[in-house]
Amino acid sequence: MRRRDASLAEPAGRSDAPSSGDVYPSGPVEGASDLGERCSDHGSTDGLSSTAVNQMLMEFLTYFGKALMVFYPVYLTGYLGLSISWVLLCMMMITWWKKNRQWKDVRIGTAIEFVDNETTVINKELTKTLNMATWVHFPDVEKVDWLNKVLEQAWPFFGMFMEKLLKEKIQPSIRLSSPALKTFTFTKVHFGHIPLKITGMKVYTYEVDKREVILDMNICYDGDVDIDTEIKPPITAGVKGLHFQGMLRVILEPLIGQAPLVGGVTFFFIRRPTLQINWTGMTNLLDSPAFSQLSEGTIMDIIASLMVLPNRMCIPLIDQVKVDQMRFPLPRGVVRVHLLEARDLMAKDTYMLGIVKGKSDPYAVLRVGNRQLKSKTIKENLHPRWNEVYEFVIHEAPGQELEVELFDEDTDKDDFLGKYHLDFGEVKREKEMDQWFPLDGVQSGEVHMKLQWLSLQTDQSLLMETTEGYACAMLTVYLDNASNLPKDHSEFTHYQKHGKHSKEARLTRRTAKPNSFVELSIDEQVQKSKVVYASKDPAWEEGFTFFVHSIKNQQLSVQVKEHDKKTVLGTINLPLTRLLNASDMVLDQRFLLERSGTNSQIKMKATLRVLTVEKPQPKFVLSPPPQGKQQTPQTNRGSSTSPTTSSLSPASYAPGASPGPTSKSTNGFNGEHDPSFLTSDGRRTAPATPHMRRFDSHSLFSENSIGSSRYDLSDGAHYPEAIMNHQGSFGEIQLTMRYATLRNKLIILINSCRNLFPCNENGSDSYVRLYLLPDQSWRHRMRTPVKKRTVNPIFNEKFEFDVSLEEAVTRKLDVAVKNNRMFHTRERKEIGMVLIDLNQLDLVKGITGWYELTLPGLKKSN
Repeated sequence: MRRRDASLAEPAGRSDAPSSGDVYPSGPVEGASDLGERCSDHGSTDGLSSTAVNQMLMEFLTYFGKALMVFYPVYLTGYLGLSISWVLLCMMMITWWKKNRQWKDVRIGTAIEFVDNETTVINKELTKTLNMATWVHFPDVEKVDWLNKVLEQAWPFFGMFMEKLLKEKIQPSIRLSSPALKTFTFTKVHFGHIPLKITGMKVYTYEVDKREVILDMNICYDGDVDIDTEIKPPITAGVKGLHFQGMLRVILEPLIGQAPLVGGVTFFFIRRPTLQINWTGMTNLLDSPAFSQLSEGTIMDIIASLMVLPNRMCIPLIDQVKVDQMRFPLPRGVVRVHLLEARDLMAKDTYMLGIVKGKSDPYAVLRVGNRQLKSKTIKENLHPRWNEVYEFVIHEAPGQELEVELFDEDTDKDDFLGKYHLDFGEVKREKEMDQWFPLDGVQSGEVHMKLQWLSLQTDQSLLMETTEGYACAMLTVYLDNASNLPKDHSEFTHYQKHGKHSKEARLTRRTAKPNSFVELSIDEQVQKSKVVYASKDPAWEEGFTFFVHSIKNQQLSVQVKEHDKKTVLGTINLPLTRLLNASDMVLDQRFLLERSGTNSQIKMKATLRVLTVEKPQPKFVLSPPPQGKQQTPQTNRGSSTSPTTSSLSPASYAPGASPGPTSKSTNGFNGEHDPSFLTSDGRRTAPATPHMRRFDSHSLFSENSIGSSRYDLSDGAHYPEAIMNHQGSFGEIQLTMRYATLRNKLIILINSCRNLFPCNENGSDSYVRLYLLPDQSWRHRMRTPVKKRTVNPIFNEKFEFDVSLEEAVTRKLDVAVKNNRMFHTRERKEIGMVLIDLNQLDLVKGITGWYELTLPGLKKSN
């Protein structure tokens, strides 16, 4: 008992003298101090209290009772002379009861989780379990059953082609790739009876050149392929079953006016596809050093080097088409990503066995295609600030995506903090985006990024070098081929000195031709080409891109190296200033290699382009304040940026106009502020009421629509004084509008609002009211439930209107955000309104965007 009392006394001594520099949470530490006080009361055997004695007796009795329950049936069985089978039977019954109880708890927990997260669970199960085709989810993706029937008919002949390709092309390449694979052989090649399927196809008819056709095909192959190989007797390997899925982009260009109407076909994967292989034979052992190179990751790397951007497969159909332009065209542009900050991240670090929640050590991972970058780690911060800048080359927009993932850095495994995907086609339309993006896959969290679209120009006057480390130009290099390469370094060095081969060179004459690759570099940017085996005239046919920061001081260094020994077979240095003097800043020629053979050359094409930041189109202020002063929006919860606006003069202001979507649009919405998106009746107000709201004749309210907020300010009702004196933004609302052609219904989704005007110290009790004009009676009135005490309400409410598509495009949508509890009952309830002309939107494709809330006609009270 003394040993137990001493151990209880130690925490009390530590709790009495905490270190001065430590700060502890109040809850758990108070409990610990109480325990210490109790322990200090009976810190010795002489001062045990009755409570401590009772507690120890209860623990002893509980332990003794449990032991008695376990051993007494065994004793009773032996005492009565019963068989041991009864003991085993009882143990089986107890085990079955525990397991059944465990499954019951799991089922109850699953049911409770499903009720709490019904929408998320259903969406997840539909995506993973049902695995529906893309044409089910996206209305612009077409179902192509006819093409699948063609593939089914042609699949046996495709298998014959692949068998010939593997045995005649792939097998020799594998044998040359490693000395351990010299006897590699395909013994059986059979692609089965299940053909490749195209689950959906999307054809781009906008934002593309008129002389090209772009197709996106979602392909899925879950086949019964059966391939057997012999690596080295008796080591065999094989594949029996393969699952492959990805999106293949096919470009038909250029379109010509003669047969075959298309000059060439280019196809590639925008993102890395997924691959799962069912290996057979000795593959699970992985003892052979040769077979260690045949993992799924290695196979995916081979596919990526051939068919994942920026790599392409090209098939020219006419002789006039240049293969280098098809295989590696100039990129669409460059996107500069400013990773600024994040907020409201989840706390993943815990202390005291999860009782005390700490913070997180967040960092971000940005991924575009095969390029992945990682930010610095911010220690113990749920609102980190990075202020880092990254630049990505964009080859296809729309198509390529920016993938941002946030993690909590830990010593064992990093915890997931959320992700966000953004299509670069949206950045290309907006030119510049500066906003908070909500993180997916987590309960809370947002990331603040600024994205700028940089175009490629040939005007040297636009060249501007910065001191902030940003790139001012981009260099693209198309590496074609080389000729007359030496076998190794000793061949040309000894020949240059003595005019004949050395003994070492004579001994290596029987060796194979060089296995060469090319290393290209500009300062610290280093890229390598693929390896071409056993060739003095290798053809790489690869493209590379480099960011240039100082054209006058940087140069392109090209080194041809031998693969095994890494010896240099030839070099060339190309100053970038030479490209400035070339025609169109392009050099396309053969270059003589230095430190190489007498006639060793390399053919490549270098193109230099100036990077220019595209300026977004000016955004119109649809409700300017009096005296032409510009309104200053409220900052967004500590955001370091605010939306910039340019005011319009009263002469050019259309009072009936409603704000279009802001630049903070999502899901492919075109946020450019074109005047055609503004809803206006084309008339100007009288000079006496320059800010009065005007409507079309069919929109004027009638006697049976008193509940509508669409009435003139001269009727006597007025806004609260707080709204009258407010000079900033009234907030924004996110809407989704689309037309379901199969159901003949117009669907309006009220997603959420943000930064609403707070009507009291706790926020606003807001709801949204809808009218599909000209219907304005009470029975046509739609409204959402009230979201109390928040300025960022989330509604997620859906409303449907039974109108035809032809009629829907002639209607206007009147949206008003109201407060359910205002200062006085006779005051107006509007927080903000927006009027949307559906004729200016593509309802079939669907549109999601943020719309600025305004109160047109508002006069500032004196």
